[in-house]
Amino acid sequence: MEWFWWAFIFAGPAAGIVAKVTEPVRSGLKMRHERKLAELEAQREAQREERAALEAAAKPPAPVCGCGHHLAKHDKQGKCHESVEVAVAWDADKKPVRYEPGRCNCQQYVGPQPLTTLYAEDLTDLD
Repeated sequence: MEWFWWAFIFAGPAAGIVAKVTEPVRSGLKMRHERKLAELEAQREAQREERAALEAAAKPPAPVCGCGHHLAKHDKQGKCHESVEVAVAWDADKKPVRYEPGRCNCQQYVGPQPLTTLYAEDLTDLD
């Protein structure tokens, strides 16, 4: 039974030493885990951005003028026929307080020109 007391005497300080050693290890592993999670989230965000960029690149350019209106709102001469809100009254800070409907002042469509769809037969005869 004497060995029991020796084990008890040495187990007490050994437990304190083990606790002092395991705490830095545990905090280090926790920090590493958090960094890995942050890294994985950054990779996922980069993949989402890349996917969104590829999807945006696949879309044809929208024929939108500098005024923000579509090509369909402009006539053959380029005049815009969209109605917009025009400020008619301002406050002391020169901020508009009242609007009325008016015509867009855009004079000419300057956006990208949509490509026309053409059909062309094959030039070579495979007979």
